[in-house]
Amino acid sequence: MWRFLAGALASLLLVTGAFLVWQGRAEGGPQLPPPPPGGSAPPSILAPAARSAPEATPKSREEKRFNRADKNKDGKILLDELLQPRRKPFAKLDRNGDSRLSFEEWAASTVEKFKGADADRNGQLTRAEYASTAPKPRPKPRCGC
Repeated sequence: MWRFLAGALASLLLVTGAFLVWQGRAEGGPQLPPPPPGGSAPPSILAPAARSAPEATPKSREEKRFNRADKNKDGKILLDELLQPRRKPFAKLDRNGDSRLSFEEWAASTVEKFKGADADRNGQLTRAEYASTAPKPRPKPRCGC
């Protein structure tokens, strides 16, 4: 019964839509004004390439990359300028401050995470204990539109 009613409603909507399209055709409606004298079109129609955004050339990309690395803006990149952004993360890992990174220092966060998850302190992680080490989900950024 519902199929019959749905089919009847669909066909009624189809007929109504066809009628509205048929009545909406322009027959003898208002005419467009004649084109302006001189036959010139607006510049936005003649030059679509001028409206598109310019692309960065490979040279300008390389210049930007160079300028990011050149911290003192002297036109030269020193080794110290390249290493400076890496010093802080290295210092976090170098626990004893000897400027040498041992395996134990490098793996310290993993060892701490393991020890924190090993609830029964037997040196092994069960499935439930390992599941507690899963990274926390990050909140999705809010749309700025």
